[in-house]
Amino acid sequence: MTLRELLARKASGIITIKASTNLLQAIELMCDRKVGSLLVESGDGGLLGIATERDILRACYHRKGDLTNALVDDAMTRDIIVASPETSVDEAMSMMTEHRFRHLPILDDGKPIGIISIGDLVKAQLKDITVEIKYLREYIAA
Repeated sequence: MTLRELLARKASGIITIKASTNLLQAIELMCDRKVGSLLVESGDGGLLGIATERDILRACYHRKGDLTNALVDDAMTRDIIVASPETSVDEAMSMMTEHRFRHLPILDDGKPIGIISIGDLVKAQLKDITVEIKYLREYIAA
């Protein structure tokens, strides 16, 4: 299965934010939308970085909890790994495990089209394995 197919199954919109957004507003958006990361968009609609719960927690620590004047730009990760829609679920899981991150932006022609989490990948693999087990059991029983 490719990430394009997984995104189609997931059917949730992409959530982006500007780097100039106040960090407290970013936290509010993450809480309201129940997500663990936000894609940070550049002025031309490209991807500038990603702001994750971990990034925000680190910013909070370094600022001693005072996020009044903090911006997403101060906390986000800029050097990110991305995937294409044609990347397989197995490849994506390997990338995320090897580099130790939980959210993977998907770019098509340099523009973000979605994001998947490690949980999305686990669910997809679990569904595939469950279907395979079902067919194997039916085959053995026949």
